[in-house]
Amino acid sequence: MFVRIAITAQTVALLLQAVTAGLLLSSPGGRAAHSLFAVGVAAAVLLHLVAALVTRRMSAILPAAGMLVATLAQMALGMAHIKAAHVPLGVVMFGASMVQLSRAWSAGRTVAAAA
Repeated sequence: MFVRIAITAQTVALLLQAVTAGLLLSSPGGRAAHSLFAVGVAAAVLLHLVAALVTRRMSAILPAAGMLVATLAQMALGMAHIKAAHVPLGVVMFGASMVQLSRAWSAGRTVAAAA
């Protein structure tokens, strides 16, 4: 259950990060909001990794570790102002998080249906 909550928090943080990216382009205070939410995304991704490590399942640990690597790369690209790689990587991260979220929440239904 903790993994589900962590993945949900990660996905919501990534969605809010995309919203603040729009603010970055349209308002003067957008940069501060986007930077603040970048820290929130990093915290949510770390929470997801900790939750996955607690479960001790490689099927949960590998995607969480991959998301951490992508988050660190995303932050470095953003600080370097390399938008040509920063924006597509953000889209891929959100998509990957949505896939992880759907798998985490559907896995519980599969187990319950089998019982």
